[in-house]
Amino acid sequence: MENKSIIIIDYGSQYTQLIARRIRENKTYCEIFPYDVSLEKIKNHNPIGVILSGGPNSVTKSFDNTLLKYFIMSDIPILGICFGMQAICKEFGGTVVESQKREYGSAIFKINEMDPLFHGINNSFEVWMSHGDSVTIVPNEFKLIGSTGENNISAIKHKSKLIYGLQFHPEVTHTEDKGKIIENYVNNICNSKNEWSIKNIVSSSIQSIQDEVKNESVILGLSGGVDSSVAAAIINKAIGSQLTCIFVNNGLLRLNEEEQVKNAFRSFKGIKIKFVNAEKIFLDNLKGVVDPEQKRKIIGNTFIDVFQNEAEKIKDARWLGQGTIYPDVIESAAESSSAHLIKSHHNVGGLPENMKLKLIEPLRKLFKDEVRLLGKEIGLSEEIINRHPFPGPGLGVRILGEVKSEFADILREADNIYISMIREAKLYDKISQAFSVFIPSKTVGVTGDGRVYSYIIALRAVGTEDFMTAKPFRFPNGFIEDVATRIINEVPNISRVCYDISSKPPATIEWE
Repeated sequence: MENKSIIIIDYGSQYTQLIARRIRENKTYCEIFPYDVSLEKIKNHNPIGVILSGGPNSVTKSFDNTLLKYFIMSDIPILGICFGMQAICKEFGGTVVESQKREYGSAIFKINEMDPLFHGINNSFEVWMSHGDSVTIVPNEFKLIGSTGENNISAIKHKSKLIYGLQFHPEVTHTEDKGKIIENYVNNICNSKNEWSIKNIVSSSIQSIQDEVKNESVILGLSGGVDSSVAAAIINKAIGSQLTCIFVNNGLLRLNEEEQVKNAFRSFKGIKIKFVNAEKIFLDNLKGVVDPEQKRKIIGNTFIDVFQNEAEKIKDARWLGQGTIYPDVIESAAESSSAHLIKSHHNVGGLPENMKLKLIEPLRKLFKDEVRLLGKEIGLSEEIINRHPFPGPGLGVRILGEVKSEFADILREADNIYISMIREAKLYDKISQAFSVFIPSKTVGVTGDGRVYSYIIALRAVGTEDFMTAKPFRFPNGFIEDVATRIINEVPNISRVCYDISSKPPATIEWE
């Protein structure tokens, strides 16, 4: 399918992944490449269309136009968004100026001339702006097809080539075109065959795994999370008993995690799962450690040691299966340019080179929603594929400060009550992520006729589309109070329950 794909050149926009998701929603494969990708790599891809993303930089300063020149010469349909439109205008001799004031927020867009890009859209609708520079003179070879306000140049088209520019962001939900602009670009401008479907993904993934692995064996670290579970399931479908999964109990898992994994894979023929109890090793290594980054590193390094020890017992293993998904790939690539480290990745990664295993990553081209659809298509239970995200270090980053066995047990029980009550209220699928946090400070409480000093549990629930921003979930009146009552009554050593109402940003979703 890659020879029928659309590529996105990422100039640093916060919305680039949204562009890709919108294209995939139109059953068309796409990939994101950094702006400094080699021309050879692009030539080998042979795309049916290219989108130039927005970005924080200014074309009025320095801009490498090598890729843009190639796309123009190749007659590939081009859509420039925000920075991308400004780059196109500069390349064709238009005028782009650095604005004194950034335009950020909604604006009313009016179509000046109907075009296949605007098929099925109202003549006037709200759009989302986020730019500093502005185009003040349209290049001679282009015409104005849409504007905002009196004179704002907001949509242009080349007079003879399939080259478009939009000053606003059609990929965000704030632009009220119901997704039609991206859909029209994919179908009307690039003439996509719409062949990117889950059924095709399943068959091509199985064939690809079989072609790569042949008769060799694969090992995979199975955590019970969505990504590793779907990776295990699709590899099992492809090569059956050649796969051995290793499930490491680090003492920081959710309640009954091992049993849930066993149940999830009962229907998968011939799947081998080796369960390893390493709780004592992890907790011993975490004694006295309070820094979140240090905890992550210890948990990650300990996992590597335990996993490697178990992997060496499987003598014929030649491949390491991983549940890497496309956002992980994009974020890893971004780290090499302008990305800032907020914290190390939630997922445990990076196995030592001396394992000498080849990597098989069947999900590395899929977004999370596509991974869930793939899991459903191959027979994984809804309970597994619709699970909320769970960090690789597990409860280690949901216990503030030092991690102790006692704290993990308390948190497991409290979280199980919370999540069970969310499920009973039929709210689980309406929430993007919900979990509990253990706070090791003691507060006064009253049990019976006596005063006690016990620990605190904080509850967190958020709604989000892309996990880049998130808002606290609004539960029905009385729900949190009922959860708090049950936790305090049923979980020993808890005297107080709080609900976290922080948005992201400024807060993060996880507490550590």
